[in-house]
Amino acid sequence: MTNDDEKYLRRAIELAAGARAAGEAPFGSLLVGQDGTVLAEDHNTVLGDRDISAHPELKLARWAARELDPGTAAATTMYTSCQPCPMCAGAIERSGLGRVVFALSNEQLASLKPGGGWPHVPQEGPALFDEARVPVEGYYA
Repeated sequence: MTNDDEKYLRRAIELAAGARAAGEAPFGSLLVGQDGTVLAEDHNTVLGDRDISAHPELKLARWAARELDPGTAAATTMYTSCQPCPMCAGAIERSGLGRVVFALSNEQLASLKPGGGWPHVPQEGPALFDEARVPVEGYYA
């Protein structure tokens, strides 16, 4: 962890504090280019947007995928006040960002929540492989 990493993490924490002060969930993130330029920053707006996916990490990953060429995206670092959730982690991978640095881990976050977090939703599968593969087969070729 460099001094710059700590500086940008502190900014992510400031964004999280600002989100909480605005009545939102306390999470903030920023995306920094290879030269240290802050390219974009955001905070959680799940409550105000009435959108369960309005996490700052997801919003920045979507922005990067839309606005940056792959080489530029790969050279960025996302700084975030909390480890990205699985939804956000998937978006970050697909957007091609180069690195993520976070303050709180998901385990640390869960320890701060009454009850430890969200309930587990069971998933079943895989199933119907021969049918499900038809629309996908050849797409990634």
